[in-house]
Amino acid sequence: MSGTADANVGTTPVREGYAFDEAALAAWMAANVAGYAGPLTVEQFKGGQSNPTYKLVTPGKSYVLRRKPPGQLLKGAHAVEREAKVLTGLAKADFPVAHVHGLCTDDSVIGTWFYVMDMVEGRIFWDATVPGVSNAERAAIFDAMNATMAELHMVDYEAVGLGDYGRPGNYFERQIGRWSKQYLEDADAGRDPNMDRLIAWLPENIPADDDATSVTHGDFRIDNMIFHPTEPKVLAVLDWELSTLGHPGADFAYNAMMYRMPPHIVAGLAGADIAALGIPGEEEYLAAYCARTGRTSMPGYDFYMAFNFFRIAAIFHGIKGRVIRGTASSAQAQERVKVLPELMELAWKQAERAGA
Repeated sequence: MSGTADANVGTTPVREGYAFDEAALAAWMAANVAGYAGPLTVEQFKGGQSNPTYKLVTPGKSYVLRRKPPGQLLKGAHAVEREAKVLTGLAKADFPVAHVHGLCTDDSVIGTWFYVMDMVEGRIFWDATVPGVSNAERAAIFDAMNATMAELHMVDYEAVGLGDYGRPGNYFERQIGRWSKQYLEDADAGRDPNMDRLIAWLPENIPADDDATSVTHGDFRIDNMIFHPTEPKVLAVLDWELSTLGHPGADFAYNAMMYRMPPHIVAGLAGADIAALGIPGEEEYLAAYCARTGRTSMPGYDFYMAFNFFRIAAIFHGIKGRVIRGTASSAQAQERVKVLPELMELAWKQAERAGA
């Protein structure tokens, strides 16, 4: 098992600083979760470096609770209410997500806002090379991931109540501004010349198709999906904290970033012999997505890739700030901080590939 899996798989007793009144939660669940029957046992998942995530165990079934972290938070971050909204909307389109039982915006229950959803049982692949399966199944798993992303981008977001989930158009302009601002304002985490170069280059090189709009996940990686226990089928897409109405090409390129990402940073394929593993190449994977979504090509793809490396570097930079301030909620957060300089250098290399 990889170090990333070790850091994320399974649960621990609730960590110091993240405990809450379990009796108050049990009372809330009795009033808000259909079919709930205690007694309730609370454990904390190892993963979830942004929003602390808990496993709620009862004799009949298990649930998952996602909450805002305790402590001082950046404005607009950790919006669990948005996660609950997008999950509820996408369920109406029969998109594979966990069923949400309820959202609590009353801080007096456990100290922060939270929501409770079903726990979906299945396989999570922490290693993008998907060890332990045949080449045929590995190829089918990648095809299922590609098809699931295409399905997300084809959802009629107005019809499922997500018309106000973001602002259509000018996606890159707004996102570059948002992440640049967060990076520049987090003085605790410091500055880096590669990030400073990107902040100058990206706004000047936005492709002309900035008005394309769909629901976007924002963190669509293979390790954010639960696959069927024995079939190459996606049962649920997880971790919607960064979702919005955004640019589908940007969302796809974030997923395809695995082809250029070293595995020690996040689930990546850089350096792997993908042909020997039965994994489609980057161009083939892009072509399959384009075919599924009615495109002939994706002209802005290299820019989208540079933007996504920049954005994930900005996210890791934010984790560094939270580690310094003592509000990071995962043992994995320290590992994110260690690879940050390498990630920021990789981000600038993507800009160079796109013509910088």
